[in-house]
Amino acid sequence: MTKALNFLSSLVLTTLLFSSINAWSSPRLIARKYLCLSHSDCAARFPLTRLNNAASATASSSPSGDNGESVVKSAKEVNWKKAKAEGGPFTFRTKYGALNPYAIYYGVTSIFLGLFWYAALLGLDLLYFLSRGRFDKRRRLVNFFSQMWGETLMRFVWARPKFEGRHILKEFYKKKQAAMFVANHNSWLDIPFIGATIGWRNYKLISKKELGKVPILGKAIKLGGHIMVDRTDRKSQVKTLREGINLLKGGIHLCTYPEGTRSKSGRLLPFKQGAFKMAHKAQAPVIPVSIVASGKAMPHYWMFARRPAAGICKVVIHEPISSVDKTEEELTDEVRKAILSGLPEDQHPLE
Repeated sequence: MTKALNFLSSLVLTTLLFSSINAWSSPRLIARKYLCLSHSDCAARFPLTRLNNAASATASSSPSGDNGESVVKSAKEVNWKKAKAEGGPFTFRTKYGALNPYAIYYGVTSIFLGLFWYAALLGLDLLYFLSRGRFDKRRRLVNFFSQMWGETLMRFVWARPKFEGRHILKEFYKKKQAAMFVANHNSWLDIPFIGATIGWRNYKLISKKELGKVPILGKAIKLGGHIMVDRTDRKSQVKTLREGINLLKGGIHLCTYPEGTRSKSGRLLPFKQGAFKMAHKAQAPVIPVSIVASGKAMPHYWMFARRPAAGICKVVIHEPISSVDKTEEELTDEVRKAILSGLPEDQHPLE
């Protein structure tokens, strides 16, 4: 708790400092004036190719006897050079990642809205305790307030992506059937993106256990009845499988990122089988979702998003894929092909 308070305090102080320096500028003007707002603009002003080549040269020139610490330090330096190149002249370094004026605005807005989200979660937690679980058994209200936070944040920081294929969901929802939503994972932005994709409906995330430690988000995951997997515990995996099957059969949508982690390169990683096993055993359809360029708006070495996602990020919704009359492997392959079909070449895996 003390660490969290210290972090928030330092963030607020940094924000006030930048506000005093740039008091004449609105956040939108700051974003337009000082940040690279397009990939081509960044490439023209700061050629990242040289940085990538430098990273490769560093890796290839390192003696085989170097320890892991020096390799990590070298990678951090390359990431910092990338951050300076793509973030504009006011980019600076912190212990938690790079920041620029837009990232500070994004972070402060996210935290400010998060306080209201957290207050709502505490109120719901009290209601659930007093009612002994009889009130809002499916925890719809937790999803409602979480969705409100995500939707409001995206509008305030110009982070709402373009959507393709929303008509597919409109038709699917008419069937009153639960589905497994499966998406690629490049950035923290993918969480509000997938929430906006599913819409104002009751759904549960399948996430790794470590997310339960994230402030506010962890509280929402635990209180909302979302599924958390301990990947080091076989019993936890079996329990998760049963929970997921029961939720799907009970009419509640599930959502997961089958890569199991964020892709730092942006390229699609191999899939883990858990989500497909759930959908297959529950005979629930799988809806593939392709998330484009979220890693460019918020790379893994930034504390918050470096630029508005609107204009470069896109979410492509594909036709539902039936899990009936297929093996788990066939289902996985079909979903993977669908997701790849919606991604640009620079997000395809290297062969």
